Amino acid sequence: MISRDEAQSILTELTKNPSLLRHMRSIELVMRAYARHYNQNEEQWGIAGLLHDADYEAFPEKHPGVIVDKLRSLGENEIAHAISAHYTKWNAPYNNLLDKALLACDELTGFIIACCQVRPDGIGSLEPKSVIKKLKDKSFAAKVERDEVYAGIDKLGVDLADHISFIIRVLKENREELGI
Repeated sequence: MISRDEAQSILTELTKNPSLLRHMRSIELVMRAYARHYNQNEEQWGIAGLLHDADYEAFPEKHPGVIVDKLRSLGENEIAHAISAHYTKWNAPYNNLLDKALLACDELTGFIIACCQVRPDGIGSLEPKSVIKKLKDKSFAAKVERDEVYAGIDKLGVDLADHISFIIRVLKENREELGI
């Protein structure tokens, strides 16, 4: 398996945008926490989170093909597949928990961070009910595809409020690093 340092090197070769880098780091942190929760390979899950959008800035029209091909060339087929499935409209099958978790964490974690950015105390007092209320407001973070959020929780088989609570807890633990 590639190391986290190797994954970080791949990421910084392809991505320079600080906001996108923060997004991928936040997904890495949430995926690592879910790996521990489900007794899965934390390093593998973290790397999937870290690299899931690695080619988006440099090759938006080819995303996620460039990073998927790179990972396959390194023998990282499971991570590559999970990344190829982190958007339902790409019609990749969801073969395992890793695939489902990445889908469930990507869009919603980004949405939760958007919720933090409009609060005076950031993530400090953010509650799941506030996130759920904002999910219903289509004008808030309008680029976030709500159907992807709901597809993710459905595939992972988790309750929306519990999933939001889990993500908030992980983000709170890392709020200084993430700037939220």
